[in-house]
Amino acid sequence: MISLTDSQKIGIGLTGFGVFFLFFGMILFFDKALLAIGNILFVAGLAFVIGLERTFRFFFQKHKMKATSFFLGGVLVVLIGWPIVGVVLEVYGFFLLFRGFFPVIVGFIRRIPVLGSILNFSFLSGYVDKLGESNTMV
Repeated sequence: MISLTDSQKIGIGLTGFGVFFLFFGMILFFDKALLAIGNILFVAGLAFVIGLERTFRFFFQKHKMKATSFFLGGVLVVLIGWPIVGVVLEVYGFFLLFRGFFPVIVGFIRRIPVLGSILNFSFLSGYVDKLGESNTMV
């Protein structure tokens, strides 16, 4: 079992609540307040889990500036009051930021008994294979 510090446990809770508020905000027709709370909690939780310095280094690497600007710009647009545009920008930025992790995630999901067989359906396997072949650095 991995031992976690108290700040990492708080960060996991904040990130979990952030994802919950983001999901709930989208379910309730892009409610501005819930999406704003979810964004703030998600980013704060991420900073608590991996630390402020590592969070800053992750987001502000030279080759990730486009992705960071889309993600943080989407957060800002949601906070200003345009939730649908902001969420679209955030999703695009999130995809660009974390695309280096997708091959690992796809490989892990393929080893799970039920989910792995779902990913092997003919209409999904082509998309999943393309997603799993990403050669970008993390």
